Amino acid sequence: MSRLNLAEVAPEMYKVFIQAEQVISKGPLDPAIRELVKIRSSQINGCLFCIDMHVHEALRLGEKQDRIYQLSAWRESELYTDAERAALAYAEVATERPDGVSDEVWEAVAAAFKPEEAGYLVAQVAQINLWNRIAAPMHTRPPKRS
Repeated sequence: MSRLNLAEVAPEMYKVFIQAEQVISKGPLDPAIRELVKIRSSQINGCLFCIDMHVHEALRLGEKQDRIYQLSAWRESELYTDAERAALAYAEVATERPDGVSDEVWEAVAAAFKPEEAGYLVAQVAQINLWNRIAAPMHTRPPKRS
C-alpha cells in the first residue's frame, strides 16, 4: 500500500504536475524516445510503479519487446538509433548526477535533435525524475495484472 496519495492530499499541486506532463506529451519529441527515457530513468531510480507504467505504455505504442528487454544495456545493444542513444545517455547522466552532463553528452543531443526537441527531452527527463521521486519513496505500487 502506498504511504501517501499525493493526488488526494495535495490535488492542486498534483494537477500542475499532470498539466506539465500533458504539455510535454504534445511536444515534438518522438513518443518512443519519451517512453524509453522514462523507463530508463525509472530503472535507475528504482521506481517500480513508473517502470511498469511506461513499459506498458511503450508496448501500447508499438515498442518492440526486445528493445525493452535490452534497455538497461542499451550501449551494448544494436537496436537503438543514434538519437535514442543520445537521449538515453542524457537521461542516465541527468538522472544519476544532474551536474555531470558532459559537453560530449550534450553535443550528441544537439546533433540528434532540433533545439525544441532537445528542450522537450530535458523537460521529459526532469518530469520523470519528479514522478520517480514521488512514487518510489511513497511505495506506490503498480496495478496487479493477471
